[in-house]
Amino acid sequence: MSITLAQGRQFHNHLLAKLTDEQFRPLLFLFNLVENNVKDVLVRQGDPIQYVYFPCSGAYSCMVDMENGSGVEVGTVGNEGFTNVEMLMDATIAIETVVCQVAGSSLRISANDFRTAIADSRALNKLLKCSGQAYLAQVSQSVACNRLHSTDIRFARWLLITHDRVQGDEFLITQEFLAAMLGVHRPSVSVVAGLFQQAGMIQYTRGHMKILDRAKLEESACECYAVVRGQFERLLGVPRG
Repeated sequence: MSITLAQGRQFHNHLLAKLTDEQFRPLLFLFNLVENNVKDVLVRQGDPIQYVYFPCSGAYSCMVDMENGSGVEVGTVGNEGFTNVEMLMDATIAIETVVCQVAGSSLRISANDFRTAIADSRALNKLLKCSGQAYLAQVSQSVACNRLHSTDIRFARWLLITHDRVQGDEFLITQEFLAAMLGVHRPSVSVVAGLFQQAGMIQYTRGHMKILDRAKLEESACECYAVVRGQFERLLGVPRG
């Protein structure tokens, strides 16, 4: 079921919101609103891409999987962007697994309709290319960050990235999920979370995360957060780490 213009504006995605009504109206019938729950897999690495998602709320982890079943997060997408940026290069196979990290809603479009939309709408095409650049900057910085920086400062960066993409200061996230996102063992997450809680930066109980002192978190994070945030601000006008 397609959405109305009012619904498209109500369920806010930053990229689509930049389109004028005249530019957005012809695209409305291509989208439908879907709800995503925690751990929902939107697409799996190596599978054909069937849909592209424009998040309106929540946060979505882009993972690279290994043969032994392990994986690590290389990027995060929220309402500033869209999933499967490889579609801009005519890809048909997903290069990352996209998992719902924090529950929310998305405007979903089929892969075939997405191809048609970016071919027909110059305005949308331009916006998505800017978003793709910002996402690539995030992925590149994450590679360096995962290799060179300690778990504690990466933990601070990850909390800031997620905080940027959710509404309010609270969200649900398990230690198991945090460990997968950071590419570490669960006990490491427990230790780091305990230290951050003692420092008054967060409150974390039974999978419920609350940001108490964002300023201290920013001081504790590595430079990677500020670098990526600057790229998103330059390219899209939104402060996202």
